Amino acid sequence: MPSTTIDPTAHVSKEARLSEGVRIGAYTTVEADVEIGENTMIGPYCMIQGPTTIGSGCTVTGYASIGTPPQDHTYRGEDTRLVIGDNNTIREFVTINRGTLKDRQVTVIGNHNLIMAYCHVAHDCIVHDHVVMGNLATLAGHVEVFDHAIIGGLSAVHQFARVGAYGILGGGSMVSLDIIPYAKASGDRAKLFGVNTIG
Repeated sequence: MPSTTIDPTAHVSKEARLSEGVRIGAYTTVEADVEIGENTMIGPYCMIQGPTTIGSGCTVTGYASIGTPPQDHTYRGEDTRLVIGDNNTIREFVTINRGTLKDRQVTVIGNHNLIMAYCHVAHDCIVHDHVVMGNLATLAGHVEVFDHAIIGGLSAVHQFARVGAYGILGGGSMVSLDIIPYAKASGDRAKLFGVNTIG
């Protein structure tokens, strides 16, 4: 099994827990209360704050900010968490915030997800498995996205809304209500346009 490698310019807290095969890129910061699973690669210029757990086999490319405090004016530094599963790809400039006391106190990213560049996942969201978020897609707080859903680029999902399994949102969609499973939806505000038969 490959050994853990940390670029000499990176700043990794002695309290961070890194498994075998983890790679940390140049100028990346990994703070205390961060746990990173086997064979996960963190690219250059990333910020990983805790409490955060990242599973095995993940790839986080440059300039991502993971586990940062929630963008919620009621947050007062409480001990909330971010949990990321296995085999996720998180691309450039993605931001994922921890949870808040107003909900489950944790933000959760499942397994085998592709979160493209400049996406944002806000506090207390749950993104299940095999989800694709296109570039610049944004999830507000308390959103839940179910398995195999696709969020088109430049789309935004309103607080507390849910996107059902195998649902697909067209690019630039503004989603203010729940999207039922297997549905195609698009527009501002997003409307249903039939069944995702391909999905």
